[in-house]
Amino acid sequence: MNKPKIVILGAGYGGIMTAVRLQKQMGGNEAEVILVNKHNYHYQTTWLHEPAAGTLHHDRTRILIKDVINENKITFVQDTVVEIKHEEQKVILENGELAYDYLVVALGFEPETFGIEGLRENAFSIRSVDSVRKIREHIEYEFASYNNDVEKKPERLTIIVGGAGFTGIEFVGELADRVPELCKEFDIDPKEVRVINVEAAPTVLPGFDPELVEYAQNLLERKGIEFKIGTMIKKCTEEGVILSKDDVEEEIKSNTVVWTGGVRGNSIVENSGFETMRGRIKVEKDLRAPGFENVFVVGDCALLINEENDRPYPPTAQIAIQQAYTCTNNLLKLVRGNEELETFKPEIKGTVASLGEGEAIGTVGTKKLYGSTASMMKKLIDNRYLFLLGGPRLVLKKGKLKLF
Repeated sequence: MNKPKIVILGAGYGGIMTAVRLQKQMGGNEAEVILVNKHNYHYQTTWLHEPAAGTLHHDRTRILIKDVINENKITFVQDTVVEIKHEEQKVILENGELAYDYLVVALGFEPETFGIEGLRENAFSIRSVDSVRKIREHIEYEFASYNNDVEKKPERLTIIVGGAGFTGIEFVGELADRVPELCKEFDIDPKEVRVINVEAAPTVLPGFDPELVEYAQNLLERKGIEFKIGTMIKKCTEEGVILSKDDVEEEIKSNTVVWTGGVRGNSIVENSGFETMRGRIKVEKDLRAPGFENVFVVGDCALLINEENDRPYPPTAQIAIQQAYTCTNNLLKLVRGNEELETFKPEIKGTVASLGEGEAIGTVGTKKLYGSTASMMKKLIDNRYLFLLGGPRLVLKKGKLKLF
């Protein structure tokens, strides 16, 4: 009797954790499991704002797949997914194809530009290890070139960050720490530098606790971050951005525009014929795609509605990891012939946003956290994930062990 074949597409939080849970819970002869990923590493998306600013080396965010996968139980295929042919139960890769009995779609996100003209062509985005290396190298080049520029163009030292959600705020928090170091290194007066955070909503961190939002904004403003709230980026050009607020336009010249204003599911999902909303599949309660008995969706490609407010849950790492646990349990139930699957129910244990070294804001249950206490909690959360993924050895190798 042939073993059923489980194919996992993507090694982000949802994909890698599904693979790790399967190898822990699955008997040796129960199923053949194949993990497909473009790179030979998993990276921590929630850390990418740090190497983008240059406050953390990009290699710290990378975890080699071979360090957490038991290749006696999981087959790793390094390749790029091109298309899912769900009618044929087949995945097309750049260098071949894979048949499956059960599929886990965990292909991650792409930046959502909301149709803003020129954004895709002229702005950087925080989306991968390679993308944040480019941002760091570009910013350092602009600072290094400033004093060699006869005109000393201010746009070299003007950084526009589009979006003041978690990624945007965490990125400007790191920039607030990094800019003084760059100024010292390249002999630049810090007063010459502008870091401008633009947000279309009427507040930074929309939906977050107002008291914590006020703390974060005040702290970052004291560190030199400028905020333009209730302001839209109307257009992004090679010279900078055109902003619009109350029908009044403003042009700001900048050589560095970084877009953090939204994400959508991987376009492969939409292009493969699944019904999607912004590239995300509205999954059933057991995390299966509607109409498919053998296709599960986790992470950024999964759209899950919060029944309490009829709004989608945000595609966070916390939820993706929890989805991986339910997805694993349901896959094993199907493999073992049990068709009564678990319902996925997110358990939001807390939310923490870093504001640079030693500073953060967050909520854990009903408790609000500020400053160094929140920063410590952020590191504990990061270390806990590493422990779940690879045990104490991975925490020692990649963790943020200095809590204070």
